[in-house]
Amino acid sequence: MKKSTLNRLLIACCLLTMVSCAAKKHVLVTRKADSAAKPVDNKKSSQLEAIRAKQVNFNTFAGKAKTKLSIGNNSNDVTLNIRIERDKRIWVSITAILGVEAARALITPDSILLINRLQGVYLRKPFSYVYKFASPEVNYKTLESLLIGNAIPELLNENADFVNADGTTAISGNLHDLLYKLLIGADLKVTQTNLSNESQGQSLQVINNSFIQATNRVMPSQIDIASVVKDKKIQLNLHYTKADFDVQQEYPFSIPASYEPAK
Repeated sequence: MKKSTLNRLLIACCLLTMVSCAAKKHVLVTRKADSAAKPVDNKKSSQLEAIRAKQVNFNTFAGKAKTKLSIGNNSNDVTLNIRIERDKRIWVSITAILGVEAARALITPDSILLINRLQGVYLRKPFSYVYKFASPEVNYKTLESLLIGNAIPELLNENADFVNADGTTAISGNLHDLLYKLLIGADLKVTQTNLSNESQGQSLQVINNSFIQATNRVMPSQIDIASVVKDKKIQLNLHYTKADFDVQQEYPFSIPASYEPAK
């Protein structure tokens, strides 16, 4: 994998973003309207309460995703091993050919740490580093939500516009110049998230597909992320082959003494 491609992969994992035993077979969920979760009226507050109740609630998450990364005209197939301790940290191990770890990332609400094992360099930045590539409305919770198929919390607010039609709810609005639109299915799960900031030339589209049952939770096994930042285009297609919730995890991360800061 070329150096430039790997460096972009690391940044992509930060913006958007499991070595294990044999993966469990997850059951594909047939998505139907959930009458128990359906709001008793069409008031915005009732709909928001029902949608929030259907988001995945967890303490820890561990997933393994076969991933196709496309940056401009270049594409690479990698595997992402993702571990999350809710509201605290996201740990990502990136493996390429023959299962060799190419890079590792540790993202917290305050910081970003990356090590590039192929080049022997590391990156240590505050979380605000991502604002060079994304809107200031993108925060740690945004990444956490997108990786498990949840709605971005700030977008579920009573200032948004709601349109209900054919079993789908469209939620749209403007959050500090960030235009957004969520599509919510009849089962109150997020099927699509669109974010855009025209003045900054930024857009992000996330599509959730093929929902599965994982440790008594329902989440998408296929998450397709397309990001445009001015003239840079990144597409990330994740297919989870393993997903578990609330299993004790470790988050090993250390920078070897021989590594140098990335330039």
